[in-house]
Amino acid sequence: MKQKWLSVLLVCPMLLAACGNSSAADGSSPAETSAAESSAAPETQADASSLAVASGDDVIAADAVGYEGMQPVPAASVKEGEYEIAVDSSSSMFRIASCKLTVADGRMTAALTINSKSYEYLYAGTAEQAAQADAAQYIAPKETDGGCIFTFPVEALDQETDCAAFSHKKQLWYARKLVFRADSLPEDALPEQEKVTAESLGLADGEYTAAVQLEGGSGKASVQSPAKLTVSGGKATAEIIWSSNKYDYMIVDGEKYLPTDTAEFSVFEIPVSAFDRKLKIAADTTAMSTPHEIEYTLYFDSASVQ
Repeated sequence: MKQKWLSVLLVCPMLLAACGNSSAADGSSPAETSAAESSAAPETQADASSLAVASGDDVIAADAVGYEGMQPVPAASVKEGEYEIAVDSSSSMFRIASCKLTVADGRMTAALTINSKSYEYLYAGTAEQAAQADAAQYIAPKETDGGCIFTFPVEALDQETDCAAFSHKKQLWYARKLVFRADSLPEDALPEQEKVTAESLGLADGEYTAAVQLEGGSGKASVQSPAKLTVSGGKATAEIIWSSNKYDYMIVDGEKYLPTDTAEFSVFEIPVSAFDRKLKIAADTTAMSTPHEIEYTLYFDSASVQ
């Protein structure tokens, strides 16, 4: 009996020592394990939406979109139909290759073509809203050869529109701004927009000048401003003088115009169908290895007419 109790007394200290020196499964002490669990708790309890939105080094500076003084153009102001329309994007990583705008039943939708399969979804709203939204509200793409088409709702043209894009690689929502450009529509698409012409301005026959702004191309080309205007019978014609003599024709309102002079600069006389709106034109340049037709816009400011 004495031997039995002696065995028990010898075993207990060993058990107590083993208990005091026990370690966690990963080799850490109980105190370290508790500390690790404590530090992990905030991450577990964090707002899940904040973990799904790109931030910090994952975000690059946004580009400006739209233009100064633009006013929203709602669906009610656009004639029903389908139109190819230009779209500004705030991100160089989210360029719109092409866009078809559909206007019907007082609503507008845009079929956005992106030459990439980098994005799983779009969302009509901010990245934060997208991260908290129901998946049923996400816009899935229709895949094409080398790209995707997303059908996106458009509240108004010439208005900054929030668009969130979900990256397939990063598994993060990225914030984008889009502007659907009303000035890229054909003139008859905006029936309620009053056209400012030489006649509506009450310009008598004669010669004038007007400030003109060129946009498009690589941004290297320019035209002289102010430009000479000639008004006859309520119609205005502008003398356009390019910054080089390498332009051999222009396309304006579907008509082809040849230069009147190419000695130092390419000079053209073209009709001005409207003031205070961007007029789509094209000009062919021979400055490259082969002739190349480039799309531009010209904007004639009615307030500057003298």
